Amino acid sequence: MGERRSLSPLAALVLLLGCHERVNPAVPGADPEPSLTGAQRAKLAELSPPSLPPPPPDRSNRFADDPRAARLGQRLFFDPGFSGRLLDGDNDGSPHALGMRGETGKVACAGCHVASAGFLDNRSLGKQISLAAGWNPRRTPSLLDVGQARLLMWDGRRDAMYNQPFGPLESATEMNSSRLFVAQQVYARYRDEYEALFGPLPPLANKRRFPPLAATQTGCDRPVRTRPTCHGMPGDGAEYDRMAPADQTAVTQVVVNVGKALGAYQRLLSCGSGRFDRRVHGDASALSGAEQRGAALFVDKGQCVRCHAGPFFSDQRFHNVGLAPAKVAVAFQDLGDHGAASGLPAALGDALNMRSRFSDGDDARLPSSVGPELEGAFRTPMLRCVAQRPSFMHTGQMRTLDEVVAFHDRGGHPYGYSGTSELTPLGLSQQERADIVDFLGALDGPGPPQALLRSP
Repeated sequence: MGERRSLSPLAALVLLLGCHERVNPAVPGADPEPSLTGAQRAKLAELSPPSLPPPPPDRSNRFADDPRAARLGQRLFFDPGFSGRLLDGDNDGSPHALGMRGETGKVACAGCHVASAGFLDNRSLGKQISLAAGWNPRRTPSLLDVGQARLLMWDGRRDAMYNQPFGPLESATEMNSSRLFVAQQVYARYRDEYEALFGPLPPLANKRRFPPLAATQTGCDRPVRTRPTCHGMPGDGAEYDRMAPADQTAVTQVVVNVGKALGAYQRLLSCGSGRFDRRVHGDASALSGAEQRGAALFVDKGQCVRCHAGPFFSDQRFHNVGLAPAKVAVAFQDLGDHGAASGLPAALGDALNMRSRFSDGDDARLPSSVGPELEGAFRTPMLRCVAQRPSFMHTGQMRTLDEVVAFHDRGGHPYGYSGTSELTPLGLSQQERADIVDFLGALDGPGPPQALLRSP
């Protein structure tokens, strides 16, 4: 018998733990390309058509593809002048905040949807949830390819891009403003552009009909959790509620049109195609062996395409993945987030939804009812440009794609979440998980043209 050779302590530990490092492509033969089956090739082709489709028609917004509306929307997107006071003490003037507590006119859409970062938040402390007027309970999603979405927000509580801005505008933790103040600011600063597109504004300078609000008066005086006093919006018991119903409708219509202009701009924001698409369409050098293996795993063993389907890697549906609440950023932990089980009923009952008088049409995207399977379910995020994001999941509690893939591989958290998880363990090796992460990095595209990344 040959001489028995002893292992070094490090080698013994590696064997004991079953560790596998990523392959080194510099070693010949160490980064092999997979042998794809016909079924795998067909699934990959579904993810990358010859050209990425534009956003589908938006029947709710007849200005959705009007360049004049998009230009106005772009100006509005970068304008912080519609916001009220910053409320949280963490607004301390640091680079992580938008100003000092008590200051007004500091929060624009672009404050949390940072254009240079793929229209998501890479500014707030921890880069998980966003600090605007206050801290928000969910991660700010990227706006790249948002025009492809049918139902908006993590929980589907908005069904159209024109009504989505009412949420941040009238939230004490976001812009802390109100629809009356926004309408008055449009009248004061955007009157010509607005009227050229949407027609005459109501007589918002008439103080008897439309009580004037200053930036220090609009919105709420403290976060919603502490029973605030609010001004300029429905239910305020003050300026807005005292207006004639016809004038309330006129104010709301102005903000609806602001939303339609913003929607026209946001429909132009796209990640674009990248190296993955080039490989699907014949460029053999576009992907490494690891990235190609990851692509094969993505559509097969990894079961990712069950939810991340289509050219934008999302089925636009809601799924419970067994994500237990966890502390993020400033030790925030939301233990009562029911996801689509509460978001979709809110959309169905929204007086501004696509079935309302404020919509230019209805394409029946809202469901007729909400079932128990939507408890704890959240919208499947699109994955183009996903590797650029600083955190993941609706809470931002995961900091790397490696964590996300490992989470799905083990079938989610075993307990502690609302509803019933759809995940089951996948049985991926460490190398297979690494290959999927490498593939996700190949989904980066060039992003929107530079002219769309700033106020025109």
